[in-house]
Amino acid sequence: MVRPKKRRFIAAKPEVTYFKPRGIQLRVLEETSLTLEELEAIRLKDLEGMDQEECSKKMEVSRTTFQRVLTSARMKLADFIVSGKALRIGGGDYMVQIGRGGRGLKGGYGLGPGGECVCPDCNLCISHKRGVPCYETKCPKCGKPMTRKR
Repeated sequence: MVRPKKRRFIAAKPEVTYFKPRGIQLRVLEETSLTLEELEAIRLKDLEGMDQEECSKKMEVSRTTFQRVLTSARMKLADFIVSGKALRIGGGDYMVQIGRGGRGLKGGYGLGPGGECVCPDCNLCISHKRGVPCYETKCPKCGKPMTRKR
């Protein structure tokens, strides 16, 4: 019997989930699908520059599982670029890290100008400063980056 697949944690769902080459009609394109956990692996390793151990801890999987997900994502991206296919992002077996210090792909929860920033460690709340993402604000009590109170 096959062991059930463990869910991977991602920071947030992306705003844009479809890409295609310009000038080619969608109906004639082949499509490559990238799961949300594969996108998260690319984001953590290649965009954020984390090492595999850090990435695997963020996604709450083993390092070998992270490597497998990353390799699959890179192969799909290469196929998308080299073969001129359309890319659909979505699906997979994942959980969004709300309440785990995840701040989304753009660094915040997009809750508008008001509200409060909260420290994920000591739960100290302070007023949100308009134009300054909460994650750029350090907790005055413990020094950790703040997150947006939902």
